[in-house]
Amino acid sequence: MNNQPVKIALTDDHILLRNALASMLDNTGECKVVIQANNGQDLIQTLKSGQQLDIVILDLNMPIMDGHETAIRLHKEFPDLKVLMLTMYDSDLALIRLLQAGVRGFMKKDIHPQEMLAAIRSVMETGYFYSAQTGSKLAGLFREIHDKNALYHKIMLSDQEVAFLKLACTEMTYKEIAEKMNLNPRAVDGIRDDLFHRLDIKSRVGLVMYSIKHGLVTI
Repeated sequence: MNNQPVKIALTDDHILLRNALASMLDNTGECKVVIQANNGQDLIQTLKSGQQLDIVILDLNMPIMDGHETAIRLHKEFPDLKVLMLTMYDSDLALIRLLQAGVRGFMKKDIHPQEMLAAIRSVMETGYFYSAQTGSKLAGLFREIHDKNALYHKIMLSDQEVAFLKLACTEMTYKEIAEKMNLNPRAVDGIRDDLFHRLDIKSRVGLVMYSIKHGLVTI
């Protein structure tokens, strides 16, 4: 990194954690936190004022607009911004979805301060940051892409399937889900049954547990 501090936006609805991270980064002398936001919607509204940034650090689990949705919006509206994701999830599905959203690197929420600084340096210098564990997982996934029977092809979900899973985690009936998605109830039954088969799940409770495990919904 050059002599100018890296300008960072921290987006996390946990104020104490966010303030602690901001203080830690500011004290390194290499970084300057210029934006703190509670969620993706607040962040994007602030960015539209013209604030210049280098990196956005997002928490995956946030109300109103979570990290995944925010990363998609940032990739479309501010493509030059580099996004690092703070997440408790490192499942194959979660990593793939975040990569597709334009995320440049992943950090666990219990990351050591020096590793976070190393992640920021890596993103600024190379464009990406992957820990040894994440890098190994991603390498395995990329090897599977051409294998039609591999796990990769079973866990990949369409936007419609993700929308269904999120609604399945609510108290809505399948009929109400169909109305919400503007689909015929039989179409929703088809989506559900296909997910049961592909993901080896046998009940709605199983769908909910899968969605939570892979960060599609939070509790």
